Amino acid sequence: MGQTPRALQPSMSERHFFGAELRRLREHAGFSQARLGAMIRFSADLVRRIETADRFPSRDFVEACDKALTTGGALMRLLPLLEKNRVNAAKLATAPTGAITLLSTQPADTSGLTDMVVRVPFQPGVLDRAALDWLNATAGPRLSAAGRPGSPDQVREEDLSSAETALAMFRQLDHTHGAGRVHAQVQRYVEGELNRLLANSPASEAIGRRLYRLAAGFFELCGYQAVDTGAHGLAQRRYLRALRLTQAADDCLYGSYLLAVNIGHLALHCGHPEPALRMALTAVRGSETQATPAVDAALHAVVARTYARLGRESDCMAHLEVAERQLNRSRTEDEPLWIQYFDPAYLADELAHCFHDLGRPQQTQRHLGDALAALSPTHVRRLAIDTALLASSLAAAGRIDEACAAGRMAVDHAARTTSHRCLERIVEVQADLEPYRCEPEVREFGEYVRSQLPLAAV
Repeated sequence: MGQTPRALQPSMSERHFFGAELRRLREHAGFSQARLGAMIRFSADLVRRIETADRFPSRDFVEACDKALTTGGALMRLLPLLEKNRVNAAKLATAPTGAITLLSTQPADTSGLTDMVVRVPFQPGVLDRAALDWLNATAGPRLSAAGRPGSPDQVREEDLSSAETALAMFRQLDHTHGAGRVHAQVQRYVEGELNRLLANSPASEAIGRRLYRLAAGFFELCGYQAVDTGAHGLAQRRYLRALRLTQAADDCLYGSYLLAVNIGHLALHCGHPEPALRMALTAVRGSETQATPAVDAALHAVVARTYARLGRESDCMAHLEVAERQLNRSRTEDEPLWIQYFDPAYLADELAHCFHDLGRPQQTQRHLGDALAALSPTHVRRLAIDTALLASSLAAAGRIDEACAAGRMAVDHAARTTSHRCLERIVEVQADLEPYRCEPEVREFGEYVRSQLPLAAV
């Protein structure tokens, strides 16, 4: 009997993703590893090792696989992602032991054009028009006119499966490392593979809807990454592009999520709670006949966040009650895949932020305990942000020793990412501890930040 193929985890890295794609395409063609190896004149063992992410493929190997599997160049289009991954792996392998942390957490270059993009302003004034257009849209899939029926350039099921796997991989890498390590690869994929798909005509209306929904997911991720690099104006533009794509896909439910959870949260993050509230309430109104319990819970949680920021405690609590009630009704199998992350632990995170803004540290700490206890160790950015919020809450309660201890843990998490949001939260912890700056624990914490995360030192 042959060995059972090793389970792959395509979201772990670009190399794992390539290996999973190669295996999927090989099995779809009905070839064994030995048969493919013979066709491309490479060993079956090399095919196996590349599929299991033990080896990087060469350009010749990738070109040969594309030809043998008649993929239309799908594997070659992944090569730039692999090359970036190969360079990073080589740097880590040859770096002195003490330099590995610095290499793995090196922030993205913010000079030149990148610095100009960061300075593009967030414009709350354009949001109301976008929300109104979304609310009144008579949508339907607007399929591209490019291509002909039966054309080899048509977008088919297998094209979308590959791109959906790529999106899942990029999201996991983003959660683990922060946008600074991943956003360039995502942008290249969007400019290459995703734009190629959007330029061609879908093979059917159903595939067209799925394509536009997938594209909205990519632009949502691009927007989220822009927030994570401090480019709030760019994030706004990407989120609005994603919102328009949901209209093309005739997906009101995903559109409501983008309007409230992404655009509303962005407005809140930029210090504009009133527009954030209007976005979230518009999303609730526009999706009330279609919203699943988890989506409705997520929308009401954003409404509650905006009311908390405005100091309207009774309104905040009313919407938190709706969110909790709706989430209790939710069944995972009945929810869209993109909302299945919104579980009781994630709602606990939203509750904690509400109570923090309302100045109630005891409740903040209780809900943060629930959120942190359920977080995956791979969600390093969320661990950093929530642990930093815990430190701020402990400082607000006058528990300085505990605040500094939590702050150190937050710094350790943040140092493993390249996330502007994490840096902001560490800066806020230091600001919250400023009244106690003469205490030895606070001075030691400041020194710890300077040594471990100098970009966040104040």
